[in-house]
Amino acid sequence: MAKAQKEAGTALAGGGGGGKKNRRELNGRQKAAVFLVTLGSEISSEIFKHLREDEIETLTFEIARMDSFDSEEKETVLQEFQQLMMAQDFINSGGIDYARELLEKSLGSQKAVDIINRLTSSLQVRPFDFIRRTDPTQLLNFIQQEHPQTIALILAYLEPPKASIILGSLPNEIQSDIAKRIATMDRTSPETLREVERVLEKKLATLSSEDYTAAGGVGSIVEILNLVDRATEKVIIESLEEEDPELAEEIKKRMFVFEDIVMLDDRAIQKVLREVDTAELAKALKAVDSEVQDKIYRNMSKRAAALLKDDMEYMGPIRMKDVEEAQQKIVSIIRKLEEQGEIVVARAGEDELVV
Repeated sequence: MAKAQKEAGTALAGGGGGGKKNRRELNGRQKAAVFLVTLGSEISSEIFKHLREDEIETLTFEIARMDSFDSEEKETVLQEFQQLMMAQDFINSGGIDYARELLEKSLGSQKAVDIINRLTSSLQVRPFDFIRRTDPTQLLNFIQQEHPQTIALILAYLEPPKASIILGSLPNEIQSDIAKRIATMDRTSPETLREVERVLEKKLATLSSEDYTAAGGVGSIVEILNLVDRATEKVIIESLEEEDPELAEEIKKRMFVFEDIVMLDDRAIQKVLREVDTAELAKALKAVDSEVQDKIYRNMSKRAAALLKDDMEYMGPIRMKDVEEAQQKIVSIIRKLEEQGEIVVARAGEDELVV
């Protein structure tokens, strides 16, 4: 929500005018300042997290120098923001033409054109925009018969959560091939993108730019693999190790798997354990070597470690799928704590500098 507010707020900050002629005219920065003050400090601080430092500095200065604003100015700014958010929602739902049609019906032609122009002036439409709004299950049926290079190109432009669902659902024999194609993808010409879009969806094929567009790369496939299930991840990595050992090693250096928990320091492991359900931990440790188990036990009290060992013993045999799901849940917790800056994860081959 905060990110959407930031995007529409950027359009708000870029606009001028909008007030009555016998009243003071607020410029874009002043409107943004009024908007943030009206929202209150808690919500505004969340929006600030999505802004650049120079944007934060500009808005902070504008808020500080603002004397006061009346209820009518506040109402005008909020109404304008609501219209921008509504337009952006229409664009996300059905594209520019759909948004323009709905806005014309509700606000009139001139107002609709003004709002659309202000949003699209800073909005860059990415290739396969119509596909990114499609449900992953439907998209899977739509593309699985395509050439692996076409599938790789589409997944590279999708959000990683959707791409991971599709990659995990594709036949095992082509998963590693597609993963390799994404990882080694560099730049794609506009002509190629137009042709692929035209084949997939002739009615909705659009490209807003003639510039070469970057997508894919090792970072892209790492993001996707970090979100697929453990079994899919292992199949792809093992296959890549046979086909392209150097690429597989580069990908593994930038990933974190459950066994990598031994690379965490004791303080980090203790933080992770506070977030982990004991039953899930018992499942996760069923199929790992003694080094991983010992690392966990050393960071628990003797009583807690003994209880955990008892749980693992009384649990008896369990499906490997359940073990991998439990491990993936713990890895997700580790990644979340790392993103929040709570822990530091040293990847294989990295010298982690902590200051």
